[in-house]
Amino acid sequence: MAAVVWGTPQGRGIIAAATLGSGLTLLDGSVVNVALRTIGTDLDASLVQLQWVVNGYFLSLASLILLGGSLGDRFGRRRIFVIGTIWFAAASLLCGIAPTAEVLIAARVLQGIGGALLTPGSLAMIQGAFAAEDRGRAIGAWSGLGGIAAAIGPLVGGLLVDHASWRWIFLINLPLAALTVWLAQRFVPETRDPRTHGGFDVPGAVLASLTLAALTFALTDWHNPLMPYALGVAALSGVAFYVTERRGSEPMVPLGLFADRTFSAANAMTLVVYAALGAILFFLVLQLQTVAGYTALEAGLATLPVTIVMLALAARGGALGQRIGPRIPMSVGPAVMAAGTIWLMVVGPDVIWWRDVLPGLTVFALGLALMVAPLTATVMAAAPDDSAGIASGINNAVARAGSLLAVAALPVAVGLGGNDYADPAVFDSAYDSAMVVCAGLLLLGGAVSWVTIPHRILTPPA
Repeated sequence: MAAVVWGTPQGRGIIAAATLGSGLTLLDGSVVNVALRTIGTDLDASLVQLQWVVNGYFLSLASLILLGGSLGDRFGRRRIFVIGTIWFAAASLLCGIAPTAEVLIAARVLQGIGGALLTPGSLAMIQGAFAAEDRGRAIGAWSGLGGIAAAIGPLVGGLLVDHASWRWIFLINLPLAALTVWLAQRFVPETRDPRTHGGFDVPGAVLASLTLAALTFALTDWHNPLMPYALGVAALSGVAFYVTERRGSEPMVPLGLFADRTFSAANAMTLVVYAALGAILFFLVLQLQTVAGYTALEAGLATLPVTIVMLALAARGGALGQRIGPRIPMSVGPAVMAAGTIWLMVVGPDVIWWRDVLPGLTVFALGLALMVAPLTATVMAAAPDDSAGIASGINNAVARAGSLLAVAALPVAVGLGGNDYADPAVFDSAYDSAMVVCAGLLLLGGAVSWVTIPHRILTPPA
């Protein structure tokens, strides 16, 4: 099969299919936050149930995305991508018609499983199809457009909640999934790892899920009397997962990939940076609604600078990383994001959007656009081409786990509990502390990149 070249109709079709597919999972990861209050009222849900509406999705997505990458390498990345997209659409339909909170939580877990199947394939299809000299640019376009899906989540959620029904934040996935499947079947060539064979690592998948679930439970409520037991379960299952993957003949996570220093360092940087990213978006949207008095739609509209900057500059960030190497973009980008985060601390009760929100978000988005494509391209370049699916799965799992654990732990760490999210005075004080912590995480990520990422690893353009 000839490598696909940037700018051809097939190349655009591949990027469109990959972006729509991964965009569905990113959109549903962020769109729900602005609808939680309405969902709680409509379904008479408790706060704990609302937390699991969010956490159920991210838990299954983060813990099974590794298995999704492995399945794609073995049975065909396009095939697993299409299956995952159809699964995700069916679960979205169940979410949209859920009569109770319990049904909605179960449907969200199923959504995460579908997302775990399709997400690693979206990047692996690009890595396996495009010529080496065009991958950085293609990954940059995919990263930027996919990042937009996450950024517009609060906007779409606010629009649908205020003017239609919260159920449409899930039902809108159905036509988008149908278009994604058509594009994948029409334009994406099938690729796989011919070396994979044998059974599946079911124990690894179960242990990964148990570890993340127990750790998330413990971090969400430090004062729960079951917290020490949850931490113990997380520690034991985590050790068992490591032993299983090290000794297994067909491991879900080939630990040999981490022998590459660049691969390990890029994933460590991903963990801390995406922890900060998830927490910033979580706290900012609530700060605008609880403290500044914005409606759900107004809070979503306020975050548009991130969307615009990512659309305009993310692909150029990928090209820059190929030209000068990834170390500088991966070091400077998080530092710029940290500066924007500190700037966002001025958001308060008397907020003026153009003065208080726009500058900080713009600076933050510039750093994100500079960093995100070189980071993704570095992770993929550090892994063999025939392990693209599992490498993508590992990096996606690390990113999702970082955001999940930060959102679980940071509210408690800054003194929030119970219904404090609805108390303007309490939340405003906690918001400032959270922004400082997030800025520190971003600076840590930039420092890790500067010390560990090689200057030249990506293939320069011809």
